[in-house]
Amino acid sequence: MAMQLTRPILAAFLFAAAVLPGRAQTEAIDALPVSAIFVVSSGMWEDRNLEPVKGPDGQLRPPPASPTRGYYKVIAIRQGDGTAKIYLQRIVFTADGPNLLENIELEEFSQMKSYVTDIRPESSNGAPASPGLFVTVYLKTDPMSKEAESWTILIDELGEMKIEKASN
Repeated sequence: MAMQLTRPILAAFLFAAAVLPGRAQTEAIDALPVSAIFVVSSGMWEDRNLEPVKGPDGQLRPPPASPTRGYYKVIAIRQGDGTAKIYLQRIVFTADGPNLLENIELEEFSQMKSYVTDIRPESSNGAPASPGLFVTVYLKTDPMSKEAESWTILIDELGEMKIEKASN
């Protein structure tokens, strides 16, 4: 009798252990807005942390020994009129995993009232060896246009950003 009860209880525990991690992942993807039409992770950034850091007690501490690092995300969010807003995020690597550090709307694209047709990284070979970002945004300012225009988002190793029409 005890053996008959043990099997269903064991099966229930195994099922719960298999399903719960999947549920946590489902909740994470459910948080992504359905209006997100493109999400591209690319490039990397690095802060050398050369300045002293103020501790919780208000005292200045030496900067961390290793630099703070992360990567960029470029996200297009469709608006009600079909145009898109484009955002640049800086994601920081932490001991607990990646965290959002900064979220910036790229006004240059919003002012154009653009219809984004694609966003592509410079390379699909993984993380680059040096800091920076190079992404091409394909868009139309007239939805009836046959050809999309190419615009680049460039961030150099110093963190300076430039958005310009691509020159082929």
